[in-house]
Amino acid sequence: MSDLKDRMMELETRQAFQDDTIQALNDVLVEQQRMLERLHLQMAALIKRQEEIGGQFEAVESEAPPPHY
Repeated sequence: MSDLKDRMMELETRQAFQDDTIQALNDVLVEQQRMLERLHLQMAALIKRQEEIGGQFEAVESEAPPPHY
């Protein structure tokens, strides 16, 4: 009977550690998802800014060269 109690205790201990590990992994995954969303928003803002700046340079480049060329 003692052997059965020891086995049950071992299984309960393992389950507790596994539950802790699963929770820790879930916390990391949630934080990574938040970081990914922030990076996505930053990337979208940078792309928009780059397009705005690129439009300004295109306007300058499309001007005719000066007459001394």
